[in-house]
Amino acid sequence: MTTFDEYANKFEKIRMTRTGGVLEMHFHTDGGPLVWNLIAHREFEQAFLDVSRDRENEVVIMTGTGDAFSGPPIAPSQHENRNSMTPTIYDPIFWEAKHLLINFLNIEAPVITIINGPAVRHAEIPLLGDIVLASDTATIQDTAHFQGGMVPGDGMHLIMPLLMGRARGHYFLLTGQSVSANEAKELGLVNEVLPAGDLMSRAHELAQVMLRQPRLVRRYTRTCLNHELKARLHDVLGYGVALEGLARMKENVV
Repeated sequence: MTTFDEYANKFEKIRMTRTGGVLEMHFHTDGGPLVWNLIAHREFEQAFLDVSRDRENEVVIMTGTGDAFSGPPIAPSQHENRNSMTPTIYDPIFWEAKHLLINFLNIEAPVITIINGPAVRHAEIPLLGDIVLASDTATIQDTAHFQGGMVPGDGMHLIMPLLMGRARGHYFLLTGQSVSANEAKELGLVNEVLPAGDLMSRAHELAQVMLRQPRLVRRYTRTCLNHELKARLHDVLGYGVALEGLARMKENVV
């Protein structure tokens, strides 16, 4: 078990507050929109583990900061010479990636996610919320993987076809398609589209609805609803992450 005091101020990229059992996780870089990097990759894996092990978290709200959820977008030119990995360099990334989404799904408190603006890096994380709210300025895109020369093996390969349907999910990943908030709602990726200023109050409104139920009803419902997905991730996540790393290994030049 963990306690809030043990992890509340532990992370560079995640600011946390908790009132009445409702935990807010604000993803950021220096107080502005989250810039995804290896620090965020490492911290998300650990933060989700810590949150999952704290039974005083009754409902969790996750949001980005400012006018974007996660970024910045990666241009294809930034992916040149990506074959720079060795097994030793990739091993900690491989280990974190195998656990990050599983740790997210191990959180037994219901999770409300807020996509407060463009999510162009690891949009699968907010899309795995039990309830997903989106700003009317939000977009969903994967700029970090196939379009830039990387295998989308760290969960995107399962999550996006599962949420969008096989044909649409494959198209999304292979073309770098940008999906607007309203399109995402039509596709069933998000539940509500609101002005940015209304998102947090709406999330707390929904949290209070959940808090009316007994604690074990809340926790076991979250566990029940996500059990099949977690089982499927256990089967394919490590394999996908391994392929992602293998495609980035240095070639031996004879």
